[in-house]
Amino acid sequence: MLERMTIKNLTVFPHADLKFGRGLNVFVGENGAGKTHLLKLAYSVLASSAEDGRKPNATLPTKSAYQMRLADKLVNVFRSESLGRLARRKQGRERCDINLVFKQTDWNITFGFATNSKSEVSIEKLPGAWVDVSPAYLPTRELLTIFPNFVSVYEGHYLEFEETWRDTCLLLGALLQKGPKENRIRDLLEPLEKAMGGSIELDKNGRFYFRSVSGRMEMPLVAEGLRKLGMLSRLIATGALLDKGYLFWDEPEANLNPRLIKWVAKSILDLSVEGIQIFIATHSLFLLRELETLLSDKAYKDVKTRFFGLHQTEDGTVIKQGISVDDIGEIVALDEELEQSDRFLAEG
Repeated sequence: MLERMTIKNLTVFPHADLKFGRGLNVFVGENGAGKTHLLKLAYSVLASSAEDGRKPNATLPTKSAYQMRLADKLVNVFRSESLGRLARRKQGRERCDINLVFKQTDWNITFGFATNSKSEVSIEKLPGAWVDVSPAYLPTRELLTIFPNFVSVYEGHYLEFEETWRDTCLLLGALLQKGPKENRIRDLLEPLEKAMGGSIELDKNGRFYFRSVSGRMEMPLVAEGLRKLGMLSRLIATGALLDKGYLFWDEPEANLNPRLIKWVAKSILDLSVEGIQIFIATHSLFLLRELETLLSDKAYKDVKTRFFGLHQTEDGTVIKQGISVDDIGEIVALDEELEQSDRFLAEG
C-alpha cells in the first residue's frame, strides 16, 4: 500500500501532502489542475522499481543505478524535454522534492531534482527493496486498436507517446491467468462482459477482437467506450490486477455513456475489495455520485476511500482531502451542472 506522498514544487503544485486510502483514491479538479500529474508521478516511482526488480539476477537497489533509472521513467512517462521541466519554476524555488511512504517501509523513497537537471534525480532515501508487484496505468485513450506491433515499434524508434502506453500494452499482451485464481477472475469479468455484451480475445496474429453472440469483430469496428472496458477486462483476465497491485486510471468515464459508467464504478470497487489500491482522476459528477451510492452498500463497507479536490490559485494548485466528497471543497462539475439546470428551467 502507498500510504503517503509529499511533493514540493512539482509542475503546478507548490506543496502537497497526500494521505491515501487502502482501497480507492479519487482526484477531482478542473482541466490543468494537475490530476494526471499526480497519477503519473506515483506510477513512475512504482513502475521503475518493479521493472528493475523483475530483471534476472536483480540485486538490491543501488543509488547510482536507481537515480538514472527513475529519472528516465519520469521523463518518458511525462514526456518532458528534460527532467528539470517538471520542477515548478518560481523565484526562490529551484528544486522539486518528493517523498513516498509505503506500508512496506523498505519501499520508502525520497528524491529530488533541480530545475536545470537533465536526466538524473538525487536520492536522499534509497529503498531497501524493489517493489514486487507491477502497477497498471490506463490512459484516457484506449490501446487495443494500436496494440499490434506497438511495443516493438516503440522500443525500436523514438515516438512521442508517453511510456504508459508501452507499459500497458505489455500487460495487455500477457498470457491469460490459469490455475487457482481463475474463479476470482471469472467473478470480476462477468459484470464487465455483461456490460460490453461480449468478451475480448487476442488472436495468434497479435490483434485483439471482440467476440459476441453475433460473431467476432475487429477491434477498430467496436465502439471506443467498449474498447475502454475491454482494456480493463483484459488486465483482469491476465491477472495483472490481482495480488494486491496498483491501478491508475485517468478519466475512466471518457467516451462512456452513463449506463457503462455504472459498470465501471462497480468494477472499480470490486477490484478494491480484491485488495487492489486504485487511483482515478475524473471530471464526471455522474461517476462520483455512482461511487458514493455504491459505497453505501454493505458489499463495499470495508473499502477505504480518500477523495482529493484540486483547486487552482494564483500560487498554484492546492489540495483538499478527506474520506468523502464533502471534504474536498467546491466541485466545479457540480456547480456547472446546477447552473445549466437553472438556465434550462429559465428558458421554460
